[in-house]
Amino acid sequence: MVTHFNALGHAHMVDVGAKPETRRVAIAEGHIVMAPATFARLQAGQADKGDVLGVARLAGIMAAKRTGDLIPLCHPIPLTHVSVEFSLDPAQATVHCTATTETVGRTGVEMEALTAVSVTLLTIYDMLKAVDKGMEIGAVRLREKRGGKSGHWLRDPAQPVPPDATT
Repeated sequence: MVTHFNALGHAHMVDVGAKPETRRVAIAEGHIVMAPATFARLQAGQADKGDVLGVARLAGIMAAKRTGDLIPLCHPIPLTHVSVEFSLDPAQATVHCTATTETVGRTGVEMEALTAVSVTLLTIYDMLKAVDKGMEIGAVRLREKRGGKSGHWLRDPAQPVPPDATT
């Protein structure tokens, strides 16, 4: 059921006032692929703009906190926790990003986790674009969510990344 439209078909913010407060957690992921030479600079901490992963982590956390300002019908919610983590894959010249968002509230934090991953990866791109404009961001997706009426949802680990998201 699509809930962001009223009976007249007009967009509106869903009323969550009657829903109970529960602990809610969302985990999203994505990656950025770059040229091996760019990856080597990133890994060695030799990017001209400084600590790429440190700045990108902060950008992702800040973005999660501003999701309600960026997505028109998304509720602004008080986050109780946000983390952004990286896994480096030198063989594929890829940075994998995972963001976890949490709240105790009436609506989920999936959009905050997805926003954190997206902005984190865009920040990596921004900080390295002077040496590699061909970087590709892909496979930004929800991996898991817990809490609320729909309960626990976990992406099937065997579910492949869509072909258009691979590099």
